[in-house]
This record gives sequence, structure tokens and C-alpha cells, in this order.
Amino acid sequence: MEIVKKRRPLAIAWGLVQLCHPLPVLFHAIAVTIFLLLAAWPHFNWLLILLAIAAHTAMQCSIAVLNDYCDRHLDAAGKKNKPLVQGLVRPGEALTFGLGLMLLMLLLLLPINMPALLISILYLAFGQAYNLGLKSTPFSGIVFALAIPLIPIYAFVAMGHFLPLLYWLVPIAALLGVILNLANSLPDLEEDAASHARTLAVFLGLRGTFWTCPLLLVLGGCLMALLWYTGLVPALPSLLFSILLVGGLLVLALSLYSGPGKPRVTRKGYFYLVVLTCLLLGGGWIVAALLA
Repeated sequence: MEIVKKRRPLAIAWGLVQLCHPLPVLFHAIAVTIFLLLAAWPHFNWLLILLAIAAHTAMQCSIAVLNDYCDRHLDAAGKKNKPLVQGLVRPGEALTFGLGLMLLMLLLLLPINMPALLISILYLAFGQAYNLGLKSTPFSGIVFALAIPLIPIYAFVAMGHFLPLLYWLVPIAALLGVILNLANSLPDLEEDAASHARTLAVFLGLRGTFWTCPLLLVLGGCLMALLWYTGLVPALPSLLFSILLVGGLLVLALSLYSGPGKPRVTRKGYFYLVVLTCLLLGGGWIVAALLA
């Protein structure tokens, strides 16, 4: 591991920002913000909304920081751009920072309500279990499938607005969680396989992962349409099918943009496009249901 003898404060601060994985955390913050606004509509308690966003962001940052802390020895072999590998941040500092973010999350949740606090602790437990070893097993997909549905549930519970719709959101969000896990694993799939990590993506293989992501997205869209058709979850038809149409076009774009025969550099963009598609389908479906 490279050691930087003299570290400038700005370099340390930038290293801490990098440890937080700002772009993926931003997507989480956008998702929870969308769900919080939907849950609060039409009576917005802005202080409560900001507290809930800040608490969830602190939790996601904690998971991200401790992910790099747990992977620091593996990263030293092949990911020289990581802050811990570069020596911008020392391991003890990263651990303290990650634990401090967990404490910040708890403090921010105290003024909200106990159910929101408990749901966040459960999500945090899933995230840290992933960091501590489950990420290297096929169970990594299950962790995502269990954790992702907690985001909209947390938002609605934090706003004191629990709906029966959320029960049906769980299987759809679970599908989206598996998709996100697979797409997130694609950029490092070869390295994971070389280090004998048995992630779900490694288990499926490169071609199988690229097939499974769009297949599950289509399955999620079909489930939304089926819930509307059977009357289990009424939705505004024009909006629902517009969302499904755009979602279908995004799935087509995914297949054209990246794949087993495409350059590896496209896989990170593929992941972000998957995130966008999941946000559109999940958030759009809830909006269509609320407007029915």
C-alpha cells in the first residue's frame, strides 16, 4: 500500500469525500427524496423531510466508507485510485469516519419517529453485513433484495403516511434490488472472479448477468401492469403505460449501450442507466398509484 508522508488537509478532505462514493450515494439521496415528497404530498413538513434525507444520506455514506475500509487489502492489489490505497486517508481515520456517520444518522433520526429509526437500523445492518463478507457470496443479491424495499417504506413511515400499496412495492423493489446488485458488480466482475469472490454476478457470469438485468426489469414492469390489471393496485392507466413505455425504451438502450462484447468502460455507464431505469419504474409506479 502506498504511503503519503505529508498529507495536505484538502487532500485528506477529498479522500474522505471519495470514500463516501458520492455519485452512488447521490442516487440514493435522489431516490429517498422522491419517495419522501410522494409520502408527504400535499402537506410538506420541510424540516422533517430534510432530516430524513440527511439521516439516510449519512447512513449510505457510512456503508460506503466502511465498504472501502473492509476492502482495503483487496483494493491494494488492483485499485490504486482508492483513497486508502493512495494513503490520502489512513485506515483508522476511515473507520472512525464511518462510525461517526452511523452516529450522525442515529442523532438525525431521533426527532423523526421510532419506526423510521428501526427501519434505518435494519437497512444499516444489511449494508454492513454486505461489507463484512456477504458481498463476496451469491447472497449479495439477496441483501440488495431485502434492503432496497426499505427505502420507500422508510420514506412513507418517516412522513407518518403508510399505505397498503407499500406491501406490493416490496416484491417489485426486491427485483430492482437484485438488478442494482448485478449492474453494480459488472465493472469489477473479472477482478472478483480472479480473487475467487463468489458474488451473484460471478456466479451468473458476464453473459448471464447482462441477460438477467434487462430480463428482471421487464419482469418488474410486467408485475406492475399485472397488479393494475387485476385491480390489486389501481393506477392511472395513461401515466402507468407511459412509464412502462419509457422504461422499455431504456431497457433497449441498455442492450445497445453495453454488453458482453462491448468495451468494459461502458459498464459503469450501464450501471447508472440501470439506476435511472429503476428510479423511473419504482417512483413512476407509485405516482401512478397515488393519482388513481
